[in-house]
Amino acid sequence: MRFILMFAVLLGTVDGAFAQTRPPLTIPRVAGPVTLDGISTEAAWDSVSPWIPVQYEPNNGVPATERTEFLVAYDDEYVYLALRAFDSDPDGLRANTLYRDRLSGDDHFEILLDTFNDSETALLFTTTPAGIRKDAAISNDASGGGIFTGGWINGDFNTYWDVATTINPEGWFAEIRVPISSLRFQNKEGAVVMGITLQRKVARKTERLVFPPVPPIADWAFLKPSLAQKIVFEGIKSERPLYVTAYGLGGTESRPGAAQDMRTNSWRGGLDLKYGLTNNVTADLTFNTDFAQVEADDQQVNLTRFSLFYPEKRQFFQERSGLFDFRVGSQSRLFHSRRIGLDEAGQPVRIWGGGRMVGRIGGWDFGLLGLQTGISDTRSSENFGVLRLRRQMRDGLSRLGGMLTSRLGRNGKYNLAFGLDGIVHLKGEDFLIYQWSQSIDHEARDANIFDATRIAISAERRRRRGWGYNSIAEWAGPVYDPGIGFTQRINYFLVDHTMSYTWVKGSDSPLIWHRPSLRGFAFSSPSFEIETAEIGLEWDFAAKSGAGGGVEFKIQSELLEAPFSLSDQVQIPAGRYNFFSCRSEIQCVTHKTPPNTSPRPNRCILRWLASGRGCRTYLVFVEAS
Repeated sequence: MRFILMFAVLLGTVDGAFAQTRPPLTIPRVAGPVTLDGISTEAAWDSVSPWIPVQYEPNNGVPATERTEFLVAYDDEYVYLALRAFDSDPDGLRANTLYRDRLSGDDHFEILLDTFNDSETALLFTTTPAGIRKDAAISNDASGGGIFTGGWINGDFNTYWDVATTINPEGWFAEIRVPISSLRFQNKEGAVVMGITLQRKVARKTERLVFPPVPPIADWAFLKPSLAQKIVFEGIKSERPLYVTAYGLGGTESRPGAAQDMRTNSWRGGLDLKYGLTNNVTADLTFNTDFAQVEADDQQVNLTRFSLFYPEKRQFFQERSGLFDFRVGSQSRLFHSRRIGLDEAGQPVRIWGGGRMVGRIGGWDFGLLGLQTGISDTRSSENFGVLRLRRQMRDGLSRLGGMLTSRLGRNGKYNLAFGLDGIVHLKGEDFLIYQWSQSIDHEARDANIFDATRIAISAERRRRRGWGYNSIAEWAGPVYDPGIGFTQRINYFLVDHTMSYTWVKGSDSPLIWHRPSLRGFAFSSPSFEIETAEIGLEWDFAAKSGAGGGVEFKIQSELLEAPFSLSDQVQIPAGRYNFFSCRSEIQCVTHKTPPNTSPRPNRCILRWLASGRGCRTYLVFVEAS
């Protein structure tokens, strides 16, 4: 481990893979008041020069087929962003949903703001012709993230901002107003440097327009903070407002049918506070917390013997939640905030109070959390603590960090977990990721260190053109148990490798890109008996028509050392199961125009699955409303 850390520090000076040579742009102040109506024609905008985007896809670097202008300005209170989306066929605009935080094949305007100018994290603001608001937080330079434990984008993040849109015969237009107090940034000698990428999506053409020009060097390259345009604000500072959210619950229960009338009165109240201590340090305090207003989880049906991962939706935990995202391999997190305030059955446990602080001081990102929970039917009162530190290296792409978590019960039970993680930029688009963690639990006091350890090392090429790879090696001991983390599997060794080649097609091709790949992985026991294995070929594509899909052929093996049940009627006996699967999925987009209506998109999805232990075929047709 000492060698790995020294290796990380030494390689932290390698030149950045995506280093930007464009000079920073100074953002102008608006010359007067801005009326938030979607139309950026008032005198305040006269001094703001529009930015003209080019295509990201389908034909990268080619001028837009529809006239588009982006405008960015600010004053003492707000950052203003405007879109002028002229359209030769305004009846073809798509605004298919009115749900917050959702897109459904819509035209949209999207802004990425790297407020810390760290080329790693960013905030994302999105709107459509219907004026819906969608915001998210991006981490890890829009790269990596296992399918089991979520990815690099947090769609449950919310902050304060406003938008207005309008549609007229010339197209659609939008104005966005983001309070400076909603942003976290670093002020150096009166200037604030951020990164910005602006996008317009013309849905019916599958055309994405970006400023600055972004090459499709990696998947989701247009959301990479490292590829954003640097911008400068002069003379801004955060007002650091105090947000107070209070609640009160009261009720009376009466049972007049009893032998003696019984009446019970109850009352409960609580308080949440959020305050910006500095431009880039925020504190959250909570007292007698109530999460009754939190968005419900998406329901999932679990057909495996492993735990399902549910993302955190409580806003108390959302401020810079990516900082606390300490992964140890693809199926484990050292800290998962849903372990606080919920028991194993998902039932609420009263949180008496606590606090949370996140921010940046110098070159260090830090996060600190402490909460005290009450007594439940299955638990004693517990105290939870988390400390997270992380530092970006000089190349801007390598990072080194550590985390410590504690869970202490009044009944004498305890659990401590700690670890180190880092990303090393090797060369070009090649990266090395290492993660190590250790747990100490009262129920495993006599376990040796190795049995309570988890290690993961991976190497990947973050590229969407040409050869790509992702190689992973993991080890988890039999008693590894982070008390406030998430772990699907322990006591195994994993080898996982993917090789792929991606063709990004030219303007004369009906495809944007297509990619064949070969992937194989194997989980084995400490005695090297294969428990779960899979190997197979995949081919994926995206077309300029909006169609997309893929085909895969897999050979799989699964060893069940003990039976498990899916329900009272379905029992899976122990034994080894070998089977193959073939699956294809094609999504196509068509348009029809009934009399006296606007064009409507239809999506047809064909899914076909065949298994070596039986054959099933599925055909699904979905028409967008």
